[in-house]
Amino acid sequence: MADPVREQVEPPAGADSPAHESPVHPGTPQPPQLAAAAEVFGLLGDPTRLQLLWVLTRGEADVGALTAACGAARPAVSQHLAKLRLGGLVQTRKDGRRVVYALPDGHLRRLVVEALNRADHMVTGEPWHD
Repeated sequence: MADPVREQVEPPAGADSPAHESPVHPGTPQPPQLAAAAEVFGLLGDPTRLQLLWVLTRGEADVGALTAACGAARPAVSQHLAKLRLGGLVQTRKDGRRVVYALPDGHLRRLVVEALNRADHMVTGEPWHD
């Protein structure tokens, strides 16, 4: 399986053009969209939550697997997952007695991967690119 942190997400055709606008949301973002985006970025601002989301870019996982992957204490992981769930950044399903967590959509997956790709450039000094 490819490492999503190293995966380069291709921009949409024409995205490098200054006149490019999203076909879904053309024009200037309105206050509700800006507030929703700021909430997402606020939830991504914690390294443990970001790591949990990165693990979930690889597929769904339960709290035990997420705890092992990020190395934080289980109560802390559960609290972070509760915040992410309340913010709509993770979804859950029951599998017997286990609760399984997953990312709700590809937008969030790509956002997490791109944030970590950018961080990789900042840390390693690799040249910037589109």
